[in-house]
Amino acid sequence: MSLYPLKFKPRYVEKIWGGRKLETVLGKALPAGKPIGESWEIYDFPPGICDTSNDWVSAEVANGPLAGKTLHRLVQEFGNDLLGDVKAVGPHKQFPLLIKFLDAREDLSVQVHPDRDYANAHPDAHLKTEAWYVVQSDPNARIYKGLRAGTTKDGFKQAIEQGSCEEHLTAIPVKEGKCYFLPSGTVHALGAGILAAEVQTPSDTTYRVYDFNRVEAATGKPRTLHVDQALACIDFTGAPELVQQRSHVAGFFTTVTRLCTCEFFKIEKVRFTEGIEEPVPYDQPVIWMMLEGQAEVRVDGIKEPTRFKRGDTVLLPAKMKNPMIKTLKDCIWLEVTFPTS
Repeated sequence: MSLYPLKFKPRYVEKIWGGRKLETVLGKALPAGKPIGESWEIYDFPPGICDTSNDWVSAEVANGPLAGKTLHRLVQEFGNDLLGDVKAVGPHKQFPLLIKFLDAREDLSVQVHPDRDYANAHPDAHLKTEAWYVVQSDPNARIYKGLRAGTTKDGFKQAIEQGSCEEHLTAIPVKEGKCYFLPSGTVHALGAGILAAEVQTPSDTTYRVYDFNRVEAATGKPRTLHVDQALACIDFTGAPELVQQRSHVAGFFTTVTRLCTCEFFKIEKVRFTEGIEEPVPYDQPVIWMMLEGQAEVRVDGIKEPTRFKRGDTVLLPAKMKNPMIKTLKDCIWLEVTFPTS
């Protein structure tokens, strides 16, 4: 059958630090009365990786003839038609990215994710490199990203024990529309009042070093910390961060701004004016995270177009029959693509 732009049922994740902006800002239908911190938009995990399930935890298609099938089943059934030259990852051949929206009503824990060397040496750990795009933020919102100059492993460990690790973290005031790259090994925390789009490698391995002395309401106890694992993963070298080179290309009807590029993904912001109708030009998979507006894509062989709006995430397969996009309103979306070399 013909492939077409795919929308998936979000997986809403309750978090102690979560809020309701996924509903109030992005229009998502959240479960009532719960602090929802994450909306997993596109995900594909083998059994036992992100929960105790014995089955795959994989996004379910929400639209068109393939509705009800999981992303992992599509990877298996459609192969190159879905992924083009992009390779599925790991021994289980999973989809190569995890796509989320995050709502931080409170600060997230100070944390770090494993780099490649640590993950290779620890089978239960999985590399995680990510980027945040700030969709909306409250006044004075900030993130923590990286360590202050001169911070040593021993000094940071002592600060964790004394509850003063914040003094060693670099605080960055955020701006709406700004993208922040977080390579594995970077200690970080998303700050309160931020609604972010997150693009990351498919891992759920997180090591917390500090959680602002919060207590879980359900247990009456602090959340578990992973100080030893975190100290083994944090980059204490003080090496300068790879500067992300932004670029901007403008046409009569559209502009494209490159925000972030790494070995795992590329993120660009695309603006399209209302009333444009033209072919979709890709022969590799593309993910669109809609920030503003409304559009649709029609594909030969599929009766109904895929329509998407603010808050929706769409996966465009590598091979579709004559896909045509039509913008119904002025649109802004994040466009996520994959390196193929």
